Amino acid sequence: MTVVHEREPMAEILRTLAVDAEVCGELVRAARDRSPEVARLTEAESLSHVTAMIRAAGQWFATFGRIEQQDFSAALLLGADRAGQGVAMTAVLSGVQAGLNRAVEITVDRCRAAGVPDGALLDVVLRLKEYGDAVQRHVISGYRAAERATAHETAEVRSHVLRRLLVGGVVPSPQELAGAGMRGGEGPYHCVVADAGGLADARLLADRLSGPGAVFALVEGRPAGLCRRVPQGVAAEARALFVVSPAARPEEIRPLYRLCVRAVDIGVRQGCRGRYELTDFAAEIALADQPLLGAWLSERLLGALDPSDGFHRQLALTARTFLDNGRRLDQTATALFTHPNTVRYRLGRLQQITGHPLTDPAPGPLPEPLGALHWWWALTTWLGQDRDPG
Repeated sequence: MTVVHEREPMAEILRTLAVDAEVCGELVRAARDRSPEVARLTEAESLSHVTAMIRAAGQWFATFGRIEQQDFSAALLLGADRAGQGVAMTAVLSGVQAGLNRAVEITVDRCRAAGVPDGALLDVVLRLKEYGDAVQRHVISGYRAAERATAHETAEVRSHVLRRLLVGGVVPSPQELAGAGMRGGEGPYHCVVADAGGLADARLLADRLSGPGAVFALVEGRPAGLCRRVPQGVAAEARALFVVSPAARPEEIRPLYRLCVRAVDIGVRQGCRGRYELTDFAAEIALADQPLLGAWLSERLLGALDPSDGFHRQLALTARTFLDNGRRLDQTATALFTHPNTVRYRLGRLQQITGHPLTDPAPGPLPEPLGALHWWWALTTWLGQDRDPG
């Protein structure tokens, strides 16, 4: 019997439970108290599974759909994770059962407080038991599937799903993402891309992305991955460059991956290593997308310079270093291993040749920051030209 008029209150109660940190923590404690093997794992690992399963239960009660049509990816992933961690099946099910029993007790208390009549409450308990039985079946399925899969097969699955998500093709479903190890397929995730020349550091990145909800593989020859939390400690240890994007949902990740690839390419040319945020390269990426504007700015401000003249290139390099160091003569001199007076002389010569003073805004009605940006863009473009165009 389906009690249709209790559908919304019941679904809302479960949705409330899913965002109640105290309740979710209580379910985790119930599972850990019942199963010593589960208690040896971190609370965070169990908490992510508990929250996902309660959320899925709320969605199910909102529709009262058929069990076989529901999303049990969280239960499948729970079984697979515990198998990979070497937790015995009996210990896993013992913890799951304890958590489910406590969830039923809390739900019944909330329903009574909300005024759900006893007749409808009995149907709620039966429906929760049905859902709990399905959860346990899927935990077993995920556990058995992980036991059958070899490490090579698991890596291939993760690599295939990650390539589809980042490079091209239909965005994988939440179930596929969960099967690849991405806990809670809706995200959000940070995209991480490493320098292809730093394959020796690939294992370091994999270790940093091995936490809950993370997946790592080689994508287009580059170490790349997705993670819920920004990997820490990479900057101090890595010999290669790692770029981390802002967090986004799976369907929004692909353009972030392309931008991370662009940022890595730029960073490698600049000699960067360690961890950088994608936004650290925002200006370089944006300007690289408009090469014609850069060429025209270069012609406007630096048209009198000769790219094949070594002295002219020295002047341009000094000017860009001056901008990179906040227009500080002393810091520019240190960066160029020269004297501040030499920097001052070169900037003066640049003004004499080009007719435009670098220390003032660029010609035209521009605010000072934009003038400095135009100068930096023109100098960067000009310095990128061949020394001998012929």
